[in-house]
Amino acid sequence: MSGHSKWHNIQKTKGAADAKRAQAFTKIAREMIVAVKEGGSGDPNNNSRLATVIAKAKAANMPNDNIKRTIDKALGSGSTDNYERVTYEGYGPSGVALIVEAMTDNRNRTASEVRHYFDKYGGNLGAANCVSWSFDRKGVIVIDNEDGDLEEDTVMMDALDCGADDFEPDGETFTVYTSTDKVAEVSEALSAKGYKLLSAQEEMIPQQGYIKLSNPDDAKNMQKMLDCFEDNEDVQNVWHNWEDAE
Repeated sequence: MSGHSKWHNIQKTKGAADAKRAQAFTKIAREMIVAVKEGGSGDPNNNSRLATVIAKAKAANMPNDNIKRTIDKALGSGSTDNYERVTYEGYGPSGVALIVEAMTDNRNRTASEVRHYFDKYGGNLGAANCVSWSFDRKGVIVIDNEDGDLEEDTVMMDALDCGADDFEPDGETFTVYTSTDKVAEVSEALSAKGYKLLSAQEEMIPQQGYIKLSNPDDAKNMQKMLDCFEDNEDVQNVWHNWEDAE
């Protein structure tokens, strides 16, 4: 499978500062609330979207108590959290394709902020589906191999036995690909085999792989734009086809 090198587009949880962890948990909680309301159930066995978000939360080391409280809050009749899922698409410097997924309680505020980031750093906010046609939505699970103790063939066979569709070694990590409805199932099976997961979620994978920017200023602006998106509390995920020069 082309593309997913160097753990692309995933917020790294290893060594994250407390503030970053808190921000990540807040974003996951917001996603969980929307999943409960859209799926009409707080039971992951009856709500596949919720099951996927719970898998993501567990991979990010979100405490079980936090997960339960968030689900209970979403189910509560007095809940005032009216978040909705919004997607923006456009182009970054030198035509890098970008998909921005947000959970917001104020569409106007979020749209204005997203447009500002595109404009400020040499991009263009586009129309719906202007770039998403060139991405595939897949389940992506990242396994930690920082110590180098895992055997590639063993991990690959375990992943396939657990229901994975594809597998890719990448230095200190192994990336496992699944269909979007099997993220929770496969991640739970891998965890049961003793693997440490760094991430488990749905992702948008560029069909043609990743591109590098030859202009250093474009690369800097691209990184600044991504940093703004990461710091924005409404933005959940940003998918793109840029490969930095790390």
